[in-house]
Amino acid sequence: MKRLTFLLFLFLSISAFSQEEDAWVYFTDKPNATSQLNTPLDFLTQRALDRRNNQGIALQVNDVPIHQPYLNQIIASPGITVKAKSKWLNCLHIRGSVTDISALTSLSFVASIDFADASLNARQAKPRTITPVNKQMEVQTTFNYGNSNNQIQMLNGHLLHQANYTGVGKIIAVLDSGFINVDSTSPFQRLFDTNSILGGYNYVSQNTNLYSLHNHGTLTLSCMGAFVDNQLVGTAPDAKYYLFVTEDVLEENPVEESYWVEAAEEADRLGVDIISTSLGYYGYDNPNYSHTYSDFTGNTAFASKGANLAFSKGMIVVASAGNSGNSPQPLNRVGVPAEATNVLAVGAVTFDESYATFSSIGPSFDNRVKPDVMAQGQAAVVANTFGTIQTASGTSFSCPILAGMIASFWQAIPWATNAQVIQLVKQSADNFATPNAQFGYGIPDFQSALNMALLNTNENQLEIIQFFPNPTNDIVTFVNPNLDTQITIQLYNNLGQLVLTKTFENLTESLSLDGLLSGIYYFSIPTSTGTHQGKIIKK
Repeated sequence: MKRLTFLLFLFLSISAFSQEEDAWVYFTDKPNATSQLNTPLDFLTQRALDRRNNQGIALQVNDVPIHQPYLNQIIASPGITVKAKSKWLNCLHIRGSVTDISALTSLSFVASIDFADASLNARQAKPRTITPVNKQMEVQTTFNYGNSNNQIQMLNGHLLHQANYTGVGKIIAVLDSGFINVDSTSPFQRLFDTNSILGGYNYVSQNTNLYSLHNHGTLTLSCMGAFVDNQLVGTAPDAKYYLFVTEDVLEENPVEESYWVEAAEEADRLGVDIISTSLGYYGYDNPNYSHTYSDFTGNTAFASKGANLAFSKGMIVVASAGNSGNSPQPLNRVGVPAEATNVLAVGAVTFDESYATFSSIGPSFDNRVKPDVMAQGQAAVVANTFGTIQTASGTSFSCPILAGMIASFWQAIPWATNAQVIQLVKQSADNFATPNAQFGYGIPDFQSALNMALLNTNENQLEIIQFFPNPTNDIVTFVNPNLDTQITIQLYNNLGQLVLTKTFENLTESLSLDGLLSGIYYFSIPTSTGTHQGKIIKK
């Protein structure tokens, strides 16, 4: 009996090491990054560079593609299948046996391996090292919204539309599961007539098949871009769109997070302004891969890391909070990537602005406000794959309704950074002073947000107070060539906590960030003409 027990244990052990697992393999460096950063148009479009320049965002090593020889060698490694890649995180999503994956640690350029099954990570402990490299409109627009009137008026979005802010000049990337018949049904015809569908890609199938699989993306896109007079008008009918399939409807696996990040990187490369994603991750088919509530710290999960990096490139990421509000705790919490620090998580309310009981709640594990804001998600008006206007419920629809309004709002204040836009949207919300676990900051009022923007800051004022370098290792120099004899700078971290205050009396002053952790900080400078706001990145 003991021998049989031993043999069974041996068989199970061998099986465990031979079955396929998912993992991320991280690389030590990007050997040619310095030279590549000198020719950014090789890996970013001019529109992507312009978005960075407009927001004072410097190029980073993580903008450079993965070193191709590294990728080639992993592809050629026995038993390894490469499923996705991320230049931002300098890693590949791979699949193979534990033995074959672990063998990759012998490669000199492999910094570390992170198994999707966290219990396997103790089997390899090679430390990860990174080699640093030193580098308004006169004509009114009046739409017949029909049944979709409520979901737009709730946000005072119709007032922005009447001022002709309808998303012109903004690009939205929709990350979803498929867009059946978007190319052939009448609610989307206006988008094609105006060449507003710019392209897309299916990361699951590795092809351009977008319009013949799954309906979810069709429904979400309709909340922003559909146009059927007196029935449905999207919140950004004149924006342009890229469509990306990142959700595999046949299984739940963490590779979908890797597809998501890969699509976000392509959105960045193409110069996209806003990512709208009605996808969320918590549990997986293999329970060993599933997230736990303790993962929701804002930058732990793979897709959450990618979403934060998308924000650091000047984009706004809008994500559905989730539909688990009726689940037991903590399964009712906002999931990945909506829980990420710099993602605008959107919960759902009903027609009369009551909480929709299915909407996932907060806070995050580290006690941040989540969801961030709310929009109509119960009985939202959408277009289905037959071109029929119907209603549907879920944060899947409150998310794009909100994302489209952000595009229209950002059109009205093109000088604003992504951080400023998000802050104005939050401040305009009806629960801003008393956020809670169900509503977050509440339902935004986009006319109020626009009023605040025009009152407190303007395009010219952004040019008055200058600061450099940004990003910085420590010292930031401020130049204040206005009539104020004294200015006070207040610096906040990502949690909204005041971490530094300093009063300046001279034309030029320097501010030391010594003692602050690396990351993104937001400054506020009240002056006699308004409040100047922006962000500083500490390397």
